[in-house]
Amino acid sequence: METTIIHLLSLLLLLLLLSHGAFTAGDAIDTFSKGRNITDNDTLVSADGVFTLGFFSPGVSTKRYLGIWFTVSRDAVCWVANRDRPINDYSGVLVVSDTGSLLVRDGSGQVAWSSNSTSTSPVEAQLLNSGNLVLHNQGTTTTILWQSFDYPSNVMLSGMKVGKNFWNGAEWYLTSWRSADDPSPGPYRRALDTSGLPDNIVWEGDAKTYRAGPWNGRWFSGIPEVLTYTNVMEYEMVISPRETTYSYITKPGGPLTYIVLLDTGVVRRLVWDADARAWQTYFQGPRDVCDTYRKCGAFGLCDAGAASTSFCGCLRGFSPASPAAWDSRDTSGGCRRNVKLDCGGDGATTDGFLLLRAVKLPDAHNVSVDRSTTLEECRARCLANCSCLAYAAADIRDGDVRSGCAMWTDEIVDVRYVDHGQDLYLRLAKSELPPPSSPQAFPTAPVVGGSVAVVVVIVLVLVLIVIRRRRGSTISGARSCALSFPCIEHQLSPAHSVTSSSAPAPIVPYVDLLTLREATGYFSESNIIGRGGFGVVYEGRIPDGRKVAVKRIIQSPLLDEGGEAFMREVEVMSKLKHGNLVQLLSYCKDGNERILVYEYMKNKSLDLYIFGEDPKLRDLLNWERRLEIIRGVAKGVAYLHGLNEEVIHRDLKPSNILLDDNWKPKIADFGTAKLFVVDQTNPTLVQTAGYTAPEYITERYLTLKCDVYSFGVMLLEIVSGRKNRNTPTLLSDVSTLLTEILEDVFFSFLEWTSITFNALQAWESWNQHRITELLDSAVAQPEPELLFELDRCVQIGLLCVQQSPNDRPTICAVVTMLNNSSSQIRAPKRLVFDAMTEPRLREADHSAKEGASSTSNGSHTIYLS
Repeated sequence: METTIIHLLSLLLLLLLLSHGAFTAGDAIDTFSKGRNITDNDTLVSADGVFTLGFFSPGVSTKRYLGIWFTVSRDAVCWVANRDRPINDYSGVLVVSDTGSLLVRDGSGQVAWSSNSTSTSPVEAQLLNSGNLVLHNQGTTTTILWQSFDYPSNVMLSGMKVGKNFWNGAEWYLTSWRSADDPSPGPYRRALDTSGLPDNIVWEGDAKTYRAGPWNGRWFSGIPEVLTYTNVMEYEMVISPRETTYSYITKPGGPLTYIVLLDTGVVRRLVWDADARAWQTYFQGPRDVCDTYRKCGAFGLCDAGAASTSFCGCLRGFSPASPAAWDSRDTSGGCRRNVKLDCGGDGATTDGFLLLRAVKLPDAHNVSVDRSTTLEECRARCLANCSCLAYAAADIRDGDVRSGCAMWTDEIVDVRYVDHGQDLYLRLAKSELPPPSSPQAFPTAPVVGGSVAVVVVIVLVLVLIVIRRRRGSTISGARSCALSFPCIEHQLSPAHSVTSSSAPAPIVPYVDLLTLREATGYFSESNIIGRGGFGVVYEGRIPDGRKVAVKRIIQSPLLDEGGEAFMREVEVMSKLKHGNLVQLLSYCKDGNERILVYEYMKNKSLDLYIFGEDPKLRDLLNWERRLEIIRGVAKGVAYLHGLNEEVIHRDLKPSNILLDDNWKPKIADFGTAKLFVVDQTNPTLVQTAGYTAPEYITERYLTLKCDVYSFGVMLLEIVSGRKNRNTPTLLSDVSTLLTEILEDVFFSFLEWTSITFNALQAWESWNQHRITELLDSAVAQPEPELLFELDRCVQIGLLCVQQSPNDRPTICAVVTMLNNSSSQIRAPKRLVFDAMTEPRLREADHSAKEGASSTSNGSHTIYLS
């Protein structure tokens, strides 16, 4: 009997141990309730395993705190309960009290922390997948009695909000640790200023130390870095009578990320790199000297790219308040106005506004905000208000269409240049405004820009063609499309002439040479962003703060001494205005200098994304974006072809497609640029291996269908992520043995062979309904609806690369097919290599060397080369 009792007691003890072991297995438990305490050696783990709750010691400290951290990185602590009252040993325990509170007690039973929540019903605590520790009644999760997200420490997680609730007075903000070893509240806090335009401010006590920049409807304007990790997260801002709060939401499948306010007052966004098993810094603020609050004082402007002795300057119309202090590099006193504003009691004024481009808007505390008005109405209101010193758009969610009104009546402080910054309209007396037709004035269209390290902005050359020559069958095609511009095909011959003897006046501004020298650091080598056969491209910053791409054309015999060809190019290119074309902004012709100024594109070129070796970079262009890029390029080409004087690009390829901040494509022209001048009788053959239409290679036969062929090649590359051309090594082996003529012929022959074989693979996949085999494997498999669109795209691409121009659609018809999924598309013919290509190549090359001279009246066509 005694033995039986002992066995029963042993079994009972074993069951108790097993139950306790099951509870303390952190990977199995995410909830606990009264009677199930969390001791110092226990943990809770969220259901997805991302977050862990337990006791820890920070840094080299031996004191114990209850906290939540990322499971992959114990040092990444997200929340601390008993920040002010650490436990000195391992006796700490987390319990649920009889009154419905969470309590942290030490070994003596003293309360080190309490949630101060109450409930008359049994409650349960749960660590959610978001990292939020919540307390709710057992059996229901709809009513939260308490949550850790309402009491942030120094970290902001996805789904957590900061800001203010105006109804109950609640405010959520981050507070730094005192040191890396001490999580007690430190001297810095990061809070959302809700008194004007919302702005994230870092405070040290009562002093501002750093601003993120006012909310512009899409992001905090002083943090353009957010545009580079939109694949990771997105902002959510709530502005209502009840509350003004913001949060960020991590996108599904994205990496772990969080924002931390360090004990030094620095704000960082960290993203977990699973391969390196380390946190990567995606953003840090302050990032440089210009992020120091009030670095340049009132009405000062900070430029982090300037020399260290001149980061600060005064806004136009202002001078240092204390020149002696500025001479000693103390700019905190700011600037004062040179000429008093002209504003009477009746509101009449002669004042005007100076446009400052690409700046972080001034401190927006207490600015007047009206989100329901237009920017034009905002200007009128500011002029009518004698206290108004500046105004800006309050919302840029509609891209180029700015809306809303923010007006500053206090001093303008903490203004700096910043990439993708906003427009600020500064009020000045009439005498302080720049002359309306200043030779240094740049156009006021926004610079959306893009710089490409290996690709350069081209010299686009125009030639008016008045000759028509036929070397093959008549090219025909669809002559109508669902666009607002004409869709007409014209035949063009290799020979042409230009009869104009004078260049029309351009419609883009002229910029003097000194301004461009200063903008590029006197054409500094460190500012070079690309080189081409006819020029060097520099990154420049013009006086209003914008970045531009400055192409300095290398002198060539092709440029006539008077520069008439150059001026004709400027005149025609200044008229090409379309959302899918890189915009010519300005020009300079001074002595032997020929300079063109273009939009600056920071997001680089399409080829870097579709051909990049980094799968993460390729995955940035998901299928929706790729389809929009294809449609955008088609619209840009259709615009060129639809002009009264058709423009043939002749060098369409992924490296000539630039992407703006929203992945919108813009056509540019780079690398193999050629210039045409008066009396040139034979257009230079411009070809890029893999993209040139066969009739242009073999017979120098140029039509709008040549661009259609190049577009088709690009379309298939965008979908497949594979380069079209696979250059045979045989060419390099024999190049030293061939004459220049034979080398050109041999190269063209091999190029067309490679084109045919690569396109044939696409045709086989499409024809056998195995389209998924063709798709870029770096991008997730598309949904059925997208797969249908991609199948249509491949079919359209195959139509565009048909060997005979007669079988290709016009680009207008392509636009219609891409934008109307119900439109009928004919089946492309199977691509077969033409054995007659090589003999025609040799004949065409020989006749081209002899030169062509026949002319005829025909439509004017502009070659972009």
